[in-house]
Amino acid sequence: MTNHKSSDILTLLHREVVPAIGCTEPMCVALCVARAKEQLGCEPDAITVSVSKNIYKNAMGVGIPCTGMSGLPIAIALGATVGKSAYELEVLRDTTPEAVAYAKSYMQRVPPTIRIAHDAPDMLYVHVQVSKGSKTAEATIQGSHTHFTEHEVTNTELTNSETHQHVVSSLREVYDFALNVPLADVQFLMDGAKMNMAAAEKSFMGSYGHGLGRLLHTVSNQHLTNSPHTQMSNIFGDTLFTKILCYTCGACDARMSGAMVPVMSNSGSGNQGISCSIPVYLYALEHNMDEEQTLRALTLSNLTVVYIKQSLGRLSALCGCVVAATGSAAGLTYLMGGQYDEVTFAIKNMIANISGMICDGAKPACALKVTSGVATAVLSASMAMHHSFAEATEGIVENDIDRTIHNLTRIGHDGMCQTDDLIIDIMTNKQ
Repeated sequence: MTNHKSSDILTLLHREVVPAIGCTEPMCVALCVARAKEQLGCEPDAITVSVSKNIYKNAMGVGIPCTGMSGLPIAIALGATVGKSAYELEVLRDTTPEAVAYAKSYMQRVPPTIRIAHDAPDMLYVHVQVSKGSKTAEATIQGSHTHFTEHEVTNTELTNSETHQHVVSSLREVYDFALNVPLADVQFLMDGAKMNMAAAEKSFMGSYGHGLGRLLHTVSNQHLTNSPHTQMSNIFGDTLFTKILCYTCGACDARMSGAMVPVMSNSGSGNQGISCSIPVYLYALEHNMDEEQTLRALTLSNLTVVYIKQSLGRLSALCGCVVAATGSAAGLTYLMGGQYDEVTFAIKNMIANISGMICDGAKPACALKVTSGVATAVLSASMAMHHSFAEATEGIVENDIDRTIHNLTRIGHDGMCQTDDLIIDIMTNKQ
């Protein structure tokens, strides 16, 4: 791999693995509102927001940090009052109880108009128009959660330096980069894993979502025979597997319920960042792996996710935990002593198993899907180390790993568009 190519991949990794507070879809909308408000130069007295169906789907049922509320209206109000676009996916970092109270009042005075842009040019699309009297300003995000394509008071187009070409061309490139990158260049991935672990630990101390992480954490530490959790304890017990499940879904519990806690995201998703880092970090910790082994595994996991998302796209009807857990399977296989062939076996096992999991919006129940994904990652890696894997005669798996990955992303990007429409129709017409 040339130095130039390695530099491009590292730049990509730094761009795609960043801190985020709250679910990234409503935060993307809040970010766009904040930017438009900043261009306006004052607090708007009218806000119109148009979003792609995928943004709308992922913002309907997810908690907004510090508010005790869910959905876009409060996220928009906070973006217009306390949001700062310089914070990007931490746009609501300065939110306080007082700021929430004011935003709730503001939301009543200035109720936003929210529309689904059925003709949106991208699955990830937000357009905001704000006004104060006769003065108006607009902002548009498209393609990725922080990529502004339009930013105007007087119709001035801005060019963002972010590009969307496929920087990584094969899983072999991912693997070679992970095994050779200077460790100092990827130290931030270790910091991100620890950040995500802290989010999980916060969830154990409170009541978030369905409390799945807290429940599994209690079960794994339960030794009293007369406990109401005894039956579950006999199933799960105090094992590394249970710990991987409870920490991963615990971090998801916290952020999906609106905890004011940062996580390290991957490809615009906090849950993806959680799912591809915590299992790998915990496995390395439990087996006393050194820093180099841990960092290379985290790099392999995170970059595998970025590689798959290049062709899948930021948002789709395919649940992101499928991709993130596939990254984890690669990282876990490496830590188990596997090399490139074993990593490909693990990824084939993942694609043969949970490739049909749908995304029906961001919500507390995402913790269930995250748990299913990482449980499958542990199983897939373990099978791979025994050279047991799905073969080319089975389903969408092919001999070539990159073609197998492309088959998955074709289904998610091209084949599930009608599924997406049906999901949104069901979600918006419940009785």
